[in-house]
Amino acid sequence: LELAPEPPFAVAADAPDIDGLYEDGPIEVLRDPDSNLSGTVIFPVTPAQAGGLEDLRLTHFTHDDGTTEYIGTYTAYSGRDIRSELLRTCDFRRFALSPLQGDAARNKGMALFPRKIGGQYRMVGRQDGQNLFLLSSDSLDCWNGGDLLMKPEYPWEFIQIGNCGAPIEVDEGWLLLTHGVGAMRKYSIGAVLLDRDDPSKILGRTRHPILQAENDDRNGYVPNVVYTCGGLRIGDQLFMPYGISDSSVGFAFLPIKDLIAAMD
Repeated sequence: LELAPEPPFAVAADAPDIDGLYEDGPIEVLRDPDSNLSGTVIFPVTPAQAGGLEDLRLTHFTHDDGTTEYIGTYTAYSGRDIRSELLRTCDFRRFALSPLQGDAARNKGMALFPRKIGGQYRMVGRQDGQNLFLLSSDSLDCWNGGDLLMKPEYPWEFIQIGNCGAPIEVDEGWLLLTHGVGAMRKYSIGAVLLDRDDPSKILGRTRHPILQAENDDRNGYVPNVVYTCGGLRIGDQLFMPYGISDSSVGFAFLPIKDLIAAMD
């Protein structure tokens, strides 16, 4: 095997007010034509992003007319404040980054369903720092309110719960990966199954984590943590990359039917 040369990074950016601070964006980032996708790194551009771009939850979204694009929510951190922003791309060469509007956008951890449901865009978010909420909107760019979807129920998620990426459509409904925070700030990963036509209905939920930090995985920059920003359905398998204590990355495969069968 021969290693490919180190690719250039995507650092070129444009904004409507390039001479000002363009605190709110939107901006467009262009990938170097000689780079490959695995070498693409998007750095903070606006002051609202200065402290980092975190936890991208990406989904392949299908619009009503059948066209598709990749849309992801992420947290912009200024060094003092957080807000949710939206990344959109059709070709992974041009990336549009824009802030979300509405009171729900003041929180982190928002995850978009990959198509409209009942004529509306839907998201899952954590609006109070503890529980999961279901959000609905007529616009991709503005999100308000939200209805309570689920609360912490088991010891491994007693402190708080959140989503772990965009819902995945499976034969049985919507598969939503979740994270729970338990004693000693231990982060574990679970899952919940939502109704396909009415995602406010919970059809099943894992009583125990499907993945948690054990043995050497408990040690790292942020100990006792496993965390993912999304999984992929590959045939009848769930493929899930995940971070380990902010120090390394692992990969997991799990049969989807076995996962659903393990739910209460």
